[in-house]
Amino acid sequence: GVKDYVDLTLQKGERQRFWDSCMFYEFSRVAMDHIFMPDREARVKQRLYHKLTYYQQQFEAPGCVGCGRCVYTCIKHIDPVDIVAKIQADPNPEKEVKLYTPPEKKVKPELDPWEPQKAVIKSIKQQTPDVRTYTFAFVDPKVQEAYTYDPGVFNMISVFGIGESAISISSCADLKGVFQHTIRAVGNVTNALAELKEGDIVGIRGPFGFGWPVEEMKGKDVLLVAGGIGLAPLRPVIKYIQARRDQYGKFDILYGSRTPEGLLFTDEYDEWRKIPDTRLHLTVDMVPPGVEWGHNIGVVTTLFNKISVDKDNAVVVTCGPDIMMKFVVLDLLKRGWSPEQIYVSLERRMSCGVKKCGNCQMGPVFVCQDGPVFRYADIMDLPGGVF
Repeated sequence: GVKDYVDLTLQKGERQRFWDSCMFYEFSRVAMDHIFMPDREARVKQRLYHKLTYYQQQFEAPGCVGCGRCVYTCIKHIDPVDIVAKIQADPNPEKEVKLYTPPEKKVKPELDPWEPQKAVIKSIKQQTPDVRTYTFAFVDPKVQEAYTYDPGVFNMISVFGIGESAISISSCADLKGVFQHTIRAVGNVTNALAELKEGDIVGIRGPFGFGWPVEEMKGKDVLLVAGGIGLAPLRPVIKYIQARRDQYGKFDILYGSRTPEGLLFTDEYDEWRKIPDTRLHLTVDMVPPGVEWGHNIGVVTTLFNKISVDKDNAVVVTCGPDIMMKFVVLDLLKRGWSPEQIYVSLERRMSCGVKKCGNCQMGPVFVCQDGPVFRYADIMDLPGGVF
């Protein structure tokens, strides 16, 4: 692995290289300290499939030149040749991996994806005690005029001298002249962003990734299921459907939060309820003493009995904590929905945004470029599990 240590002036620093090993428990650590491959054998297979298959698939270049360095440095002296021979000797090997072919990219950034563009904070709106919606505009009017994006994609936001973070866009491209991000202050970059004021400058790279399948959803009912901050990447879907209401069928919005105080975009709920043939259902895990609450209490799946869309002609879009999406998917599958109908957003740790650093890799998938939105049927069999 490689770690860069740079001082705040960005004028000097050092790069440290270190050996990592699939023998170690933390080899598959991703966002929020989630270890998606706790089993050692699975980590070994993941490393070898990446070297011999996934790298070739993603970059059209060999991931192994046969030098033997990996065997020499491996603390267990594992020889990939022996493992491949064993796999080939098994007449019926278990299907433990699945190749992933990402869809063709239709819209690519017009600008250099490595170079941040200056953007000014036009306004800041407090959503909850730790969540704010920032309205940005590029300093260069030509950049702003050319900037467009699909619902569900993300930008890399830089706070100069601190770092950058991948954040989903929470506005719809129909909003001209500006764009919005709804951000929770939880890390170095987002906490630094929380200290900025209107008129301050940040860096923006993007947009990156594949978003929600709004074109495929046309002519169908839509079930939107969100939890907590997961409503932010789904808000563009609501805005998009609202502006093109005659192109979609019934629309159910199910949104859950831990407490009423944690609900986002509360000032927009009345507007959403006025969208023709649209139903908004709210739920919270608990209600603090003295707080009035006239809606459901329980996890978001307790709202599923209120679903009015036609299961046989509908698409599901869901975003939230991994544990929430896991049970949303499981419950829907039990109710007869198919994996082909369900789309999820995998908000795993992303760093570079152009599938070079490997921080967001999950089996053959780079979330930053192949996602963050995926059809569940395409990723349900990936090694290590999706959630």
